[in-house]
Amino acid sequence: MSFKAYLINQEDGKVVSRFTEMNEDQLDPGEVTIRVAYSSVNYKDALAATGAGRIIRRYPCIGGIDLAGTVTASQDPRFNKGDAVLCTSYDVGVAHHGGYAEVARMPADWVVKLPAGMTFKEAMAFGTAGFTAALAVVRMEANGLAPANGPVIVTGATGGVGSVAIGILSRLGYKVVALTGKETENDYLKRIGASEVMLRSSLDLAKIKPLDRATWAGAVDNLGGDVLSWLASTMQIGGALASIGLAASTSLNTTVMPFILRGVSLLGIDSVNCPMPLRSEVWRRLAGDMKPLHLDAATRTIAFTDLPSVFDDFLKARITGRIVVDIAN
Repeated sequence: MSFKAYLINQEDGKVVSRFTEMNEDQLDPGEVTIRVAYSSVNYKDALAATGAGRIIRRYPCIGGIDLAGTVTASQDPRFNKGDAVLCTSYDVGVAHHGGYAEVARMPADWVVKLPAGMTFKEAMAFGTAGFTAALAVVRMEANGLAPANGPVIVTGATGGVGSVAIGILSRLGYKVVALTGKETENDYLKRIGASEVMLRSSLDLAKIKPLDRATWAGAVDNLGGDVLSWLASTMQIGGALASIGLAASTSLNTTVMPFILRGVSLLGIDSVNCPMPLRSEVWRRLAGDMKPLHLDAATRTIAFTDLPSVFDDFLKARITGRIVVDIAN
């Protein structure tokens, strides 16, 4: 039986992406076959599909680093036909055929059962971006972060990771400050849970002190570069700083002073290689106490056929929140 897929290939040295018809014999090896209901679009997906970033590690490859759907066949006893499952990270959509297809086949070790209280659409409203945000919060909590400690700042606040992080932290009772470069998004950020909005233009990043006024109990940073340096200098004693992204820069110019004089912890958040026990626990919490109250406000759903139309918006930073792809219509 054939099915529709969005295939990324390389032709004459250029990345070319298009819809095509495939069959299950063309899928990669794996123990679990899934009828895909929803996928999502992450910045990484846009880089992969357009060739703007060196993301794909083998051609051809069905794009989509996230998927959620129903098991149609399983060679692994952990999964049965009819199980609701999701899959993110690992090599999905970069070196193994991914979620932009009506059918997917995955190694059983990559598959997570959909937690109780979560729909397929909600799972993809989170996707890799939301899972990464949740993992950052779990890591910071393990490092001692609690609502009573003080405010938590989220940078790149209107993006997928930032939007979900704000929703999670707000749901858990934190005072959340959203840092953004988009002056027009104040109402959106307040609606999804931010207590306060700061504009990036208000920061003097040309004069970052080794230690500045201790302000933040926690921070979720999607930017890197000078903003991450400024965050390190403004963390409270014992503060937890989660480094998630590099939207501004891969560089980090700081001193050891925040770390040895204030005991600040810099936590690197790697969602790709997260161990399965922790991965499953994070997804369970996303279905429960960490589920944002206004997830719908941070989510837009598009048809599978409209997928190519959103990639350029990601590359030009015109996306707010999360984009869910309705694969099954």
